[in-house]
Amino acid sequence: MASSTRQGGIQQLLAAEQEAQHIVNNARNARMARLKQAKEEAEKEVAEFRAHMEAEFQKKLAASSGDSGANVKRLEQETASKILQLKEQSSSISRDVGNMLLRHVTTVKN
Repeated sequence: MASSTRQGGIQQLLAAEQEAQHIVNNARNARMARLKQAKEEAEKEVAEFRAHMEAEFQKKLAASSGDSGANVKRLEQETASKILQLKEQSSSISRDVGNMLLRHVTTVKN
């Protein structure tokens, strides 16, 4: 009788061990599936973020290239006005500068 009780106890332990092994395997499989799902979700988010940032970059690039033409025109206008201003200033004082140079060149100091 004691031997049959031991056999029954051993059988229960083996059954409990097998059940525990199934539980551990199921948990491991569920964890692996969740990790795979999390990885796929992360890759999807990264792809969406990358697409969003690329779209913003392209938008800024298009806006800046459009502005560069306006900037070039503005700079050309500013340059032309400054050149005109310098020509006017030089023509107004060129006679005075010529007279001053002539006076210094023809004046003899002892």
